[in-house]
Amino acid sequence: MRFTIPSDHPSLDGHFPGRPVVPGVVVLEHVVAAIEAAHGALPPLRLPQVKFVQPLLPGEPAEVVLEARERARWRFRVLRGDALLAAGEVVADADAGGAA
Repeated sequence: MRFTIPSDHPSLDGHFPGRPVVPGVVVLEHVVAAIEAAHGALPPLRLPQVKFVQPLLPGEPAEVVLEARERARWRFRVLRGDALLAAGEVVADADAGGAA
């Protein structure tokens, strides 16, 4: 799944003034959206491992690449061309139910 965060995205205000960087949580929203696009609505999720390697700047195209490891567990990479921006694991936490 490819995506681009526009320079007027509300998350960029103050992150960082004069040199905006897309917040990691916005990148992770696109990871979750890619999983849901492929597998439908998900239960609560855990992110046991996430590493941000390089920043994503507004206007730069990026791509989420998924690898299903087993049922309800995915490895992901976020790429800008051949450059790795982030990688990690997402796990559907079926045991979480309605826990807060």
